[in-house]
Amino acid sequence: MGSPNLHKAHDRWVWTAGRPETTGSWLSYAALALGIAWLLHWSAGGAQMSWSELAGGMPQIGDFLSRSVPPDWSILPRLWAPAMETIQIAIWGTLLSVLLALPLSLIAASNLHSWHWLRRVTRQFMNVVRSINELILALVFVSAVGLGPFPGVLALALHGMGMLGKFFAEAIEEIDDGPLQALRSAGASQLQIIAFGVVPQVITAWIAVVLYRFEVNLRSATVLGMVGAGGLGFELVSSLKLFRYQETATCIIVITVMVIAADMVSNWLRNRIQQGARH
Repeated sequence: MGSPNLHKAHDRWVWTAGRPETTGSWLSYAALALGIAWLLHWSAGGAQMSWSELAGGMPQIGDFLSRSVPPDWSILPRLWAPAMETIQIAIWGTLLSVLLALPLSLIAASNLHSWHWLRRVTRQFMNVVRSINELILALVFVSAVGLGPFPGVLALALHGMGMLGKFFAEAIEEIDDGPLQALRSAGASQLQIIAFGVVPQVITAWIAVVLYRFEVNLRSATVLGMVGAGGLGFELVSSLKLFRYQETATCIIVITVMVIAADMVSNWLRNRIQQGARH
C-alpha cells in the first residue's frame, strides 16, 4: 500500500492519503478481495446459510412470539429466588476466578521473572481452560458434585480463571518498568516489587476487567441452569419444555433487566474508579 505523501498545490502543502501507484499494488488488492470473497463463500457453505429457509421459518417465529405475549407476570414471585441464586453464582464465580487468576498471571507475565519455560506452560494451561465452554465445564461438575448452583460456580470460576489470567498478565507486561528496576536496585524482594511496583500500576485495569467479567458471568449463569446448575436458566428451560411460552417470556425479561442493571452499575463503578485514578 502506498505511503501518504505531501503535494504542493497553489503554494500550500496538502497531505493526501497514499494510493497504490503500480500495477502490482492493484493486483495485490484484487487478490486480497478475491481471497476474502472465497473465504466468505466457503464459510457460508459450511455454515449452511440459507436466507430462503429463514424466510420460510418466519411464520414459526411469529407463532412463538404470539404465544409468548403477554408475559405471565404472576410467576414473578416464584422467580425471585432463582434470580438471587443467579446473582450469587455470578458473584462467587467471579471471586474464585480472580483468586485463581492472580497467581497465574504473575507467573505468565514475562517482565517479572526469567523462568520462560514456566511462563509458556502457564499460558498454555490458561489457553486450554479458556477454550472449554462453561456449559461443558458445568456438565463435568454436575456429574462430580450433583445438581444445584455449586457446579455453576465452579464452571464460571475455572473458565474465568483462564480469561482473567490472560488479561491480568497482559496488563502487567504493559506497565512502566522504571519502578520495578528502582525497587530491584534498592534490594526489594519479589513480593515487595509486586506489591509496590506492579499492583499500583495495574489495579485500575484489573478492576475494570473484573467488572466486565462479572457481567459475562451473570449472563452465563442464566444459561448454566439449562444443564442443572441452578438459577434462572433452570426456570427458563422448564417453561420451554412445558410449552409455557408466556412464562418463558417473563424469564427472558427478568434476565434482560438483570443484565442491564449489572451493566449500568459496572459502568458507574468503572467511571468512578477512572476518575479516582486521574486525581
